[in-house]
Amino acid sequence: MPRNQLLNNIDHQDLRIITRHGAEFGDALMSALTFPGEFRSLQAHYPIVFRQSAGGFLPLALLGFQEGQNLFLSGERWDASYLPMTIERQPFLIGNAGGELMIHVDMDSPRISRSEGEAVFLPHGGSTEFIERINSLLLAIHQGIQTTPAFIQALVQLELLESFVLDIDLGDGSQNRLAGFHTINEERLEALPGGDLERLARAGHLQPIYMAIASLSNFRALIERYRQAHASDA
Repeated sequence: MPRNQLLNNIDHQDLRIITRHGAEFGDALMSALTFPGEFRSLQAHYPIVFRQSAGGFLPLALLGFQEGQNLFLSGERWDASYLPMTIERQPFLIGNAGGELMIHVDMDSPRISRSEGEAVFLPHGGSTEFIERINSLLLAIHQGIQTTPAFIQALVQLELLESFVLDIDLGDGSQNRLAGFHTINEERLEALPGGDLERLARAGHLQPIYMAIASLSNFRALIERYRQAHASDA
């Protein structure tokens, strides 16, 4: 269970954050939550898919093909030039303190240190550039996630989401199947009347739709990563 505390320069004066990567730091994730405003940055590296949950559809950057598998982890290195924001912000999160949005920190995170990593506060108590960057990141995530429901509602109303199944040939006669996700139906999108397309564009939804479609070209590279990882484990 996370042990979240309101970040302050008294209790956390000597707090440091380990920023290198690895499964031991919680990076062994199959996917990362995202939002429409981040699609442009993500689409160059990761397939963007949608998973249905009790609360509706969630947009995700796909990192692997099974739970606990992150094909972008290479030792302590993340093998992509862009890191999903919800990964980069760890172990910080936004919390509501007296009606005001404030930074909280998970003190049980393996990234927490007192001896190594990025300092959160300066010796006199001021904020470091590192935590200022985290603050901007958390605000972008918070604001971005608030736009997601309207985006998803538009996709659902226009019946633009479709489920898909991806069979992956591992090159040695064995296969794996990815299922349980949705993508945007390109044929349905192309057949939309001009009025619907205009409304999508005016609402700011059309660009992330095309970014999500473009991101699917990354499946080829992700499958190749999976084959290489499977071959090395064999």
